[in-house]
Amino acid sequence: MRTKVAIIGAGPAGLLLGRLLENAGIETVVLERRSADYVLGRIRAGVLEQGTVELLDKAGVGERLHADGLVHDGVEFCFDGDRHRFDFRALIGRTVTVYGQTEVTRDLMQAREFSGATTIYEAENVSLHGFDGDQPRVRYVKDGIEHELSCDFIAGCDGYHGVARASLPEEAIRTFERVYPFGWLGILVDRPPVADELIYAHHERGFALCSMRSHTRSRYYVQVPADEKVEGWSDDRFWDELRRRLGGETAERLVTGPSIEKSIAPLRSFVAEPLRFGRLFLAGDAAHIVPPTGAKGLNLAASDVGALAEALVEFYAERSTAGIDGYSARVLSRIWKAERFSWWMTSILHTFPDTDSFSRRIQRAEFDYIRGSRAAARSIAENYTGLPF
Repeated sequence: MRTKVAIIGAGPAGLLLGRLLENAGIETVVLERRSADYVLGRIRAGVLEQGTVELLDKAGVGERLHADGLVHDGVEFCFDGDRHRFDFRALIGRTVTVYGQTEVTRDLMQAREFSGATTIYEAENVSLHGFDGDQPRVRYVKDGIEHELSCDFIAGCDGYHGVARASLPEEAIRTFERVYPFGWLGILVDRPPVADELIYAHHERGFALCSMRSHTRSRYYVQVPADEKVEGWSDDRFWDELRRRLGGETAERLVTGPSIEKSIAPLRSFVAEPLRFGRLFLAGDAAHIVPPTGAKGLNLAASDVGALAEALVEFYAERSTAGIDGYSARVLSRIWKAERFSWWMTSILHTFPDTDSFSRRIQRAEFDYIRGSRAAARSIAENYTGLPF
């Protein structure tokens, strides 16, 4: 089998890249080691930057997003019960949209299935070959039969633990990482959200986040130690802890119920450099991980594949390598800015094991500064809603 671009990974990054290339008349094959049901079963956040929404519209998959997504004009920060709302629309004229990553993936899957483009699920033993030359190949096993896919380029959109980055020689890539000493214990519940917009709360007991998936389904998180076990948290214990960290009228408004999903997500920052290796490109979680505090993971993946699609379209339309030659530097510039913002939000909102009275005073001073400075507020709005793609 032959195609122009082999895409490894059928998450939102791989499927969005495939859709953008398909719209430009560039043939792709997507390979995914899991089943379609497994991919759709992954619970992920879904705060979409305005640029991501625009890119999904460009891909032709924005109809349901606009019908069901929740447009948010701002976000609220709390510090020990003191609250401040950042009005994005008033500050910079931009918004974000809450629309679950599962739904983004579903929309992209359905569009690809409708068009008849090839996606191979449950592809086992995937291996990448020849990407340092001009004849890249992908080998895989499907239903016990070995296959080889020849292509012009390979896009590694297969996540942090995927085969794409692991296929590179150790000396070819440099990685940067910070692992945080805590995680987020999150629950999903079929109850109305406590507020119309997200609430990020700092408390001496730890961080808390009030989010949502719809007007009737809520997602809540509390900071827990990195070695915490989800089995130790009953629903009642979670709700009691969340109320303590929110305090005041927000805690009183909270509508509780039985969780329909409960898990602990570790927090880390990770970047790989460079992101192009001959005819292999890394994008999405294969290239970087951010703490969820700034809601950047899916949005960075979208900006990666948006840039990669532009570069590949330029190559096929004009036989120019300028875009693919500049891909790594272009996306890394945006990646590191998003990493900085996610690190900053994590630093101001969480309680660290070595946090002492001085450190908490510094965090408080930071909170007081950003709520009292229009320039600081505009910076938060600019970064949260998304830097230019």
